[in-house]
Amino acid sequence: MNLDANIQPQERQFLPKEFRITDWTTLEPYFEALTGRTLSTKEDLDQWLRDISELEAVVSEEACWRQINMTRDTTDTALAESFNFFMTEIQPKMQPYADLLNRKLIESPLSKELTAPEFFTYLRNVKKNIDLFRKENIPLQAELAVAAQQFGMIAGKMTVTVNGQEFTLQQAAKFLENPDRALREEVYRKINERRLQDKDALNDLFDTLLKKRHQVALNAGYKNYRDYRFAELGRFDYTKEDCFQFHEAVKQHVLPLVDEIYRQKKAKLGLDTLRPWDVDAQPAGIEPLHPFKTGNELVEKAIRCFTDLKPFFGDCLKKMNEMGRLDLESRKGKAPGGYNCPLAETGAPFIFMNAAGTMDDVTTMVHEGGHAIHSFLAHPLRLTAFKEYPTEIAEVASMSMELFSMEYWTEFFKTPEELKRAHQQQLERVLTIFPWIATIDKFQHWIYENPGHSHAERLVTWQSILQEFTPETLNTSGLEHYRDYSWQRQLHVFEVPFYYIEYGIAQLGAIGLWQQYKKDKEQALMHYMDALRLGGTRTLPQLFETAGLKFDFSPAHIKGLMAFVKEELEKLK
Repeated sequence: MNLDANIQPQERQFLPKEFRITDWTTLEPYFEALTGRTLSTKEDLDQWLRDISELEAVVSEEACWRQINMTRDTTDTALAESFNFFMTEIQPKMQPYADLLNRKLIESPLSKELTAPEFFTYLRNVKKNIDLFRKENIPLQAELAVAAQQFGMIAGKMTVTVNGQEFTLQQAAKFLENPDRALREEVYRKINERRLQDKDALNDLFDTLLKKRHQVALNAGYKNYRDYRFAELGRFDYTKEDCFQFHEAVKQHVLPLVDEIYRQKKAKLGLDTLRPWDVDAQPAGIEPLHPFKTGNELVEKAIRCFTDLKPFFGDCLKKMNEMGRLDLESRKGKAPGGYNCPLAETGAPFIFMNAAGTMDDVTTMVHEGGHAIHSFLAHPLRLTAFKEYPTEIAEVASMSMELFSMEYWTEFFKTPEELKRAHQQQLERVLTIFPWIATIDKFQHWIYENPGHSHAERLVTWQSILQEFTPETLNTSGLEHYRDYSWQRQLHVFEVPFYYIEYGIAQLGAIGLWQQYKKDKEQALMHYMDALRLGGTRTLPQLFETAGLKFDFSPAHIKGLMAFVKEELEKLK
C-alpha cells in the first residue's frame, strides 16, 4: 500500500495553468468545447472524461475557496459578495452545460464500454442528475445557496459577556464544564437568551428556505422536498422507512443508556435534579479538562497523536499545516461549526473549526482530521467525480478516527486519570449524540412532508419530537422558551437539509470498526483505508463491506453495538 502525504496538485492539460475563474465570459468557452467535441473512439471518450474532470476540479476548488474565505470572516462584505457572485452569476450558467454533458455521455454508444466497477456508481449518479435537472430550478438553487449562508452571518455575530469579557457562544460553552453550578446556569441562560434574540430572524430565514426548497421539488415532479432531497443526495441504498426504523431503534436501545449516563452524572455531582447546565460539569474540586490553550498547540498535539496512531495520518496533518489549510480557533465574526472541505484540484483539504480549549474541541479536531485522511486517500482517483463519496462513508471516516485515536490522547491528557476521564466523556458522547440525531432527522421529515405548516404547528411538533428523545432524568422544566427554538442552533437544517442521519449511520459503522480495532489494530486500519481510498466508486453497502462492516441500522444490529459501547464504558469505572 503506497502511502504518501506529499499530495500533488492535478496537472492541468485542458485549461491553461494560469487560468483563474473571474467571470462567466472567460469560463464558458471550455464548456462549449466539451459539449461540441466529437466522440468517435474509446480513447476520445477517455480524454473527454478527463477534461471534464479537470474542469470540475477547478470550478469546485474556486467555489470552495470563496465559501471558506466567507466563513472565516462573516464581517467582510467583499468576501460575501465574491461567494454570492459565484453562486448567482457563474454557478447557474454552468448547470445547463452540465446537463448537456451528462446527456452527451449517456446517449453516446461508447458509454456502454465503461464497464469497470468504478463506473457503475458514476453513471448511476449521472442518470440521477439528468432525471432531476429542471431549467426553472436553476435560479431557485442559486437563491438557496446564497440564502443558506445567511445562517452563518447571523450566528457568527452572536456573543455573550461572562465575567466582564466578551466570548463567542462556542467559547462561552467551556464555562458549562465549570464546577461552579451558579456560573454554569448563568452562562447557559446567557447563551440561550442570546440565541432567542435572533429567533424571529432565523424563523423567517427558514421560511424562505422551506418555500424555495418545496418549489424545487414540485418543479422536479416530486410531491415534497424530502423525497426530492433523498434522490439528490443519492440515497439509493436506504429509504425514509429505514430512517423511521432508526428513530425507533434509538428510542428503544439508546435512550435508556443515555438516561443511565445522566443518572450516574446526577449521583456523581450530588444533585437532587440534573439540569441542562449540569450535563458537561465535573464535581466540585475537579477541574474541567484543559487539553490545549491555543490553535497552534492543538495542531501540534493532533499531529503527534495521529503520528502515533499511524505515521501517514500525522504526515497528512503536517502537510495541511504547511499549506495553511487549518483555521481552528473561535473568534468574533467567524461562522459557527466545523468542517473539512476537500479541494479537488490541489488535493489537500481545509479544516475549519471554532476551538476554545475544551475536550469537545479534541473530538472535533480528530473528527475533521479523519475527513482529511479520506481526502488524501481518495485524491489519486482518476476522475473528480470518483472522489465524491457518499456522506455516510465520509462520516465513518471521521467518527472512526475519534475512536481509533483515543489511546493516543496522551498528547492532550498527561495523567492516567485525565485520560480515563477523556475516554469516558468520548464514549458517553458516542451514545448521547444518537437522540439528537434522531430528533433533528425526524423533525426534518415532518417539516418537508408538511410544507404549509404555520409557526405554531412547527413549534408544537418540535416540542413533541424533542421531548420524545429527551432522557427522563434531565429536568428541563421552566426552560421551555429556550428549548422551543433549539433546532435553530443546528446549522445543517439551514445549510444542508437532511444531512444529519448520516452521523447516526456512520456512528454505527465507527463503532463496528472500533470493535475490529480492539481485536486487531492493523487489520482494522487496513479495512478503514481500503474503504476510504475507493472514494465514491462503490455503492454504500460495498464500501461498508470493504471496511469489514454490515450496512445495517436495524434495531437488532443497533442493540448489539450499544451493548459493546456500554461494556467499554463499564471498564472505565
